[in-house]
Amino acid sequence: MEKALTVIGCMDIDLALREEQHTPLTAESTPDAKRDFERKDRSNCMSLMILKYSIPEAFKGIESEEITQARGFLDEIEKRFAKNDKVEMTSLLTYLMFMKYKGQGNVREYIMEMFHIASRLKALKIELSNELFGLMVLVSLPSQFDQFKIIYNCQKKK
Repeated sequence: MEKALTVIGCMDIDLALREEQHTPLTAESTPDAKRDFERKDRSNCMSLMILKYSIPEAFKGIESEEITQARGFLDEIEKRFAKNDKVEMTSLLTYLMFMKYKGQGNVREYIMEMFHIASRLKALKIELSNELFGLMVLVSLPSQFDQFKIIYNCQKKK
């Protein structure tokens, strides 16, 4: 979507996105008002066409004939992203909370996977404290790591 907005800006057709919606023409409209209306209308049509062409496949259902303004189209996309962020936050938090090391593979890689999920949450503005993250890692490890857990807890108390 950012590429589409860059293209629209470079082509100097972002007038519909920068300025308020234009007022309809009337019989008393001046030639300047008619010219401005045509420029804004062309900008809107071109911007809307570029935006609709460039949206990700996941958002293709938003292409409604009712949306005739480029700014309105961007508002609808923004609403969809907000909903998807909430879904992603929920699924990442749930996945992180219920992760369990099953004894297969490298423990370090397992912890790095947990860290990767925590950093994805941070990008979505949910930041876990180091203490909470450490606790989540310890809780997810099986009993064969009890000695490690004891050492970790003893070092935290110092």
